[in-house]
Amino acid sequence: MAGAVGPSGSAALSDFKFGAVDTQTIEDALLHLAQENEKAVREARGQAGSFRETRIVEFVFLLSEQWCLEKSVSYQAVEILERFMVKQAESICSQAAPVVRESEKAEPWSWRAQKEELCSTFVLRLVSCVQLASKLSFHYKIVSNVTVLNFLQALGYLYTKEELLESELAILKSLNFQINLPTPLAYVEILLEVLGYNGCLVSVKQLHGTCLTLLDLVYLLHEPIYESLLRASIENSTPMEQGGKFVSMKEDFMLLAVGIIAASAFIQNQEWWGQVVEHLHSITGIATENTAEFSYAILTHGVGASTPVRQQPGLHHLAARPLRTAATCNM
Repeated sequence: MAGAVGPSGSAALSDFKFGAVDTQTIEDALLHLAQENEKAVREARGQAGSFRETRIVEFVFLLSEQWCLEKSVSYQAVEILERFMVKQAESICSQAAPVVRESEKAEPWSWRAQKEELCSTFVLRLVSCVQLASKLSFHYKIVSNVTVLNFLQALGYLYTKEELLESELAILKSLNFQINLPTPLAYVEILLEVLGYNGCLVSVKQLHGTCLTLLDLVYLLHEPIYESLLRASIENSTPMEQGGKFVSMKEDFMLLAVGIIAASAFIQNQEWWGQVVEHLHSITGIATENTAEFSYAILTHGVGASTPVRQQPGLHHLAARPLRTAATCNM
């Protein structure tokens, strides 16, 4: 479902086509993504989301744009870097814990050296994540080692091709070579496919363009948006995940995709926002209150006014022939 790449490097919306895939394939893809999402939510760790900071995400986005890579590569690179850094941070913490219990004379050189190495090679790892993501997206047009080395040299980092390959290998080994994981964009696009098939009155092609903009926004404002969701969850006693379980919500890409699409629908046509929310509920099983809350948080941080109410919306009950409900996100 990827679009063509234009001169600016982003997917050309005019070439993006919906409805070209048969319904059985859509159902299978939706079921697969729902299963992957449930696994990610179930295995979410305490450090999840720690490396989706604005400066890091902005760096990846700008670098991807400079190298003329499509949007999917940007999101993939951020997710690869996030998972890698969380693994490294957990490894450092596990080595540091025994040192704390030992005498003050202990010399914790091992974990300190690992920490220093992680900090000193962060830019290299970030660039390697972008390069790996480009290889997943473009088999015929990837970011070459020469391009990467020239970029690093311009920043004052002198690395060899061997060190660049070692960096990629270190990331792959740390993640057990499991780097081709679904991004939020994949969830957004498959849900838009289903909405189009179900006869949603809002143009899914127009929604797609707005969704890309809002998805960028959520990545860049990840921390404040999710903090506002946590505050709303506690203050209003909504069904949103609370306390320790809130960490898992940060890894719930199905919920994120639903919120993105609902917010996009509100921007495109407020009259049909309720219908879109109802369609999304029938597809994913996600409560309409959660969808409304998420879209409210996105729009509040994005436009700051004229956002949907935080209570359950007045939904338009319109007849539709939805695909088999494949996603069952438990909220």
